[in-house]
Amino acid sequence: MTDLTKLTIVESLKGLKEKKFSSQELTQAFIKNIEANRHLNAFITESFDVALQQAKNSDEKISAGKMGDLEGIPLGIKDLFCTKNIRTTSGSKMLADFIPPYESTVTQKLLDAGSVTLGKLNMDEFAMGSANINSYFGPVINPYKKKGSTEDLVPGGSSGGSAAAVAANLCAAATGSDTGGSIRQPASFTNTVGIKPTYGRCSRYGMIAFASSMDQAGILAKDVRDAALLQRIISGFDNKDSTSANIAVPQFDRLLNSDIKGKKIGIAREYHVEGMAKEIDDLWSRGKEILKQRGAEIVEISLPHTTYAPAVYYIAASAECSSNLARFDGVRYGFRAQSNIAGENLSLEEMYEKTRAQGFGAEVKRRIMTGTYVLSSGYYDAYYRKAQKVRRLIKQDFCDAFKKVDAILTPVTPSAAFPIKGSKDVDPITMYLNDVFTIPVNLAGLPAISVPAGFDNDGLPLGLQIISKAFDEQTMLDVALALEEETKKIHE
Repeated sequence: MTDLTKLTIVESLKGLKEKKFSSQELTQAFIKNIEANRHLNAFITESFDVALQQAKNSDEKISAGKMGDLEGIPLGIKDLFCTKNIRTTSGSKMLADFIPPYESTVTQKLLDAGSVTLGKLNMDEFAMGSANINSYFGPVINPYKKKGSTEDLVPGGSSGGSAAAVAANLCAAATGSDTGGSIRQPASFTNTVGIKPTYGRCSRYGMIAFASSMDQAGILAKDVRDAALLQRIISGFDNKDSTSANIAVPQFDRLLNSDIKGKKIGIAREYHVEGMAKEIDDLWSRGKEILKQRGAEIVEISLPHTTYAPAVYYIAASAECSSNLARFDGVRYGFRAQSNIAGENLSLEEMYEKTRAQGFGAEVKRRIMTGTYVLSSGYYDAYYRKAQKVRRLIKQDFCDAFKKVDAILTPVTPSAAFPIKGSKDVDPITMYLNDVFTIPVNLAGLPAISVPAGFDNDGLPLGLQIISKAFDEQTMLDVALALEEETKKIHE
């Protein structure tokens, strides 16, 4: 029998329907793979007993002819989606023992479609990071290595566990969240497809918040077709989330069409940044040529305020994180600091201080302090209010560009995956600039996808990003499919 873990979701569904294998066999194959690859540290919590019971239920449904859209498909869940009775930590000591009494809307939609939950995937603490080195549970290791090297590389962040698990065939696909590039950047580093949908396309109910005006649930998958299927399932309006949009969800996977003849693809001159690897620039040029050959028209555009995007993002996101993480105080739930002296109780103020000092990691504390500073009296107008004004200009740049083009093609990252060793010592600002190509999309609330587009000279994966108008994921997916089809021909 073929290695079941290498099948796409579409192939797996076909095999299940034709009774070539059962969901229990498929689930067991993934469990075996997870057990053999624990060194990657992709999972924080494994829920194999739950998964096998769900697989058994799916097999019964398939036999009864009641097959759901994802019936019997084993998935991994990023550990900031609350899962009822399954530990949810958000990669933090603060929530190391938290077991939610309810299910997030996104994971409930997956369960309703018949999916199987293998466990919770590792991530940067509270989704803050670009390398997955900030998790309380240790760094995730990228399954890819440089040619001739055994050095461990980062998988990208914050959805690094999700990306590594999909790339290493530890799950058929995974959920992720994207606040400034946290799905697309790890997808690029691991040769997977990553979708960040339009802000409001998916419910944020049951997602542990980082920056509420930018956080968005999305998907990491093996190919564009699988990603489109999953994105359709997790999308839709939710009364429990005031920011979810009451807009009909297209049948993304069923409407996929790689005929992009006549489509206008924008190339933003501002995305040629200083210090970008030549291989990234060459990859971008190759992507342009591929789309041109498929009948698309390449149009040069300008997004003049792009250069301010990282600064605006780290002001706005830090301010929102400062507010959102104020709830973790040791009183209601989560970690609570104790006195070092037996029998002595801390005062309320001491308990707050020690709980937050001991419960949060260095990067989270850095962003809370930055956010508190920019929101404080005397600095609010100078930083936060100004950042919001520039954010509006960044969004307007995209609105103007989309009057001329149907989609925009850009690199995803300025480089391929980098070593874990030494990454803790990198200046935080340098680390933040890893998201220079992805951040503008979150600030503008637009949909974007990272598609595998080739490898560098060291054999490491590189991706290209396609951005489309708000709520026009279909165009984005169609262009991505055209790019994927041609890229697969080159690498077959």
